Amino acid sequence: MGNHHGHGPHSKSGDSTPTSNGSRKSISRTVSNHEIQADKPSALLPVEKLTKILADKSFEEEHITGISLNVFTKCLFPRYPVLAEKLYTYLLTGAKSRNTYIDIQGFKLQCEKYLSILDDETVRDTFVRMFGTQVEDAGEVITPEGLRSLLMCAYHVSMDHYSEGPQMCLSISKTLKAVVDSCFHTKTQLSTQFVSHWLAANCPRLLLPLHRYLVHSLATSWRTLEDMENAPAAGLELATPVLEQAPPFSQKHPHLLHMSMSWLLAGALPPVFSRPQKAHSPSNSGVGLASTAFLTKLLCSVPSHWVVLYDSDNDGLGANRFLHHVMSYKGPTLCLLRVEDGQVFCIASPNEWRESNHYWGGEDSAVFQLLPKFVLLEKGSKMLYLNTTVRGYPYGLRAGKDPRSPIIIVDGGFEKMEFKKIPYSLLRIEVWGCGDPISREQQLEVKKWEVKEAERQRCVKLSADDWLDHPDRYLLELAGRPQYHQNQTQ
Repeated sequence: MGNHHGHGPHSKSGDSTPTSNGSRKSISRTVSNHEIQADKPSALLPVEKLTKILADKSFEEEHITGISLNVFTKCLFPRYPVLAEKLYTYLLTGAKSRNTYIDIQGFKLQCEKYLSILDDETVRDTFVRMFGTQVEDAGEVITPEGLRSLLMCAYHVSMDHYSEGPQMCLSISKTLKAVVDSCFHTKTQLSTQFVSHWLAANCPRLLLPLHRYLVHSLATSWRTLEDMENAPAAGLELATPVLEQAPPFSQKHPHLLHMSMSWLLAGALPPVFSRPQKAHSPSNSGVGLASTAFLTKLLCSVPSHWVVLYDSDNDGLGANRFLHHVMSYKGPTLCLLRVEDGQVFCIASPNEWRESNHYWGGEDSAVFQLLPKFVLLEKGSKMLYLNTTVRGYPYGLRAGKDPRSPIIIVDGGFEKMEFKKIPYSLLRIEVWGCGDPISREQQLEVKKWEVKEAERQRCVKLSADDWLDHPDRYLLELAGRPQYHQNQTQ
């Protein structure tokens, strides 16, 4: 009713109007930034400023009234040209532009629409559609290469914001292949809806940092661009330096849990396993240094605080070695198991490991197959079991929601493993602590106390009266030494 009062502004010029309710149609034909700022809420001013800067650069470089792909990529995402192209095409399609560039008003509307996406499911749907294609008679579909490209973009953004600086993992191709093969099952294309649901079921948090990065860039890059009018274009290549030193994911021999697999697991596991740590932003990412601290909190998708508690290649493979290195760690852990045919599994425990003849574990407990395909096998509470002492109950380590038929069974000697009742030889075990550094320090303190206590018990001095009744004296007599004197040399 009252909203249509003064609906007369059909002029094409930037004349000021007394009303402040100007609809998007009423300013669709004006490029006056002052009038836009007067009619729009202050929350949208970053979009207004970004649009003006990009429009001015596009007009200066390409003589168009709008925003071009070249300017969009160079100014916002110089390190990620593939991601920039996909996002630009998504905005161009949403604006229904008949040109090869996005008009000013359409760019503003589509940016505001993208910034309003808050739901995780919508985020996944949007990215899968962004990297998919429209096929006649099949609707929106995505190919294995499209999914791989999407995951690679998410991986590069995460690696560039790793806590130790930009990183690279040589196993990334193998990791992405495990995800793509598990999702597509040799098919050449799938509907975007199916792939989105598969990601939600197996790695629900994997794409969320990528969305946060795009939102942050669209909302804050105008600050940096205002100070870069005369700065040369840099960082256009998509390259990440090879990892020279990578605590804790690289040593003399590679771990089962390498850098790219930790990124994948962090996106598949609940937040309790990947508490954020400080990170560094790349210098040429299009994001100002002033916003680095805030961006750090958004893009912590690769945990840097995970620490190796037990590696059977170094510490020995056995139940007692497992217990010695893993017990008393009061934090979430990841137990990786590799069997004879190259398969790798992961048991995620949100609680401290304990010996019991009952199943235990919180709601965040989960079992994954990592290689050759990545898939979440089971998750839920009371699905973990570890027993090496209680007689009358199965010995070993087990994981599964059905106690009568666990999905993973490790025997009491930690030599064999069964996966869905198929026996394998267990070759290697790694356990990673995912708690804060205090959890590791407390565990080491407990280990030091145990060593000191064992030394104290071993060095106890006995009196002559205690020795007469001591069982060791009886054993020595049985061994052929009926007489024992303190001054005896042999």
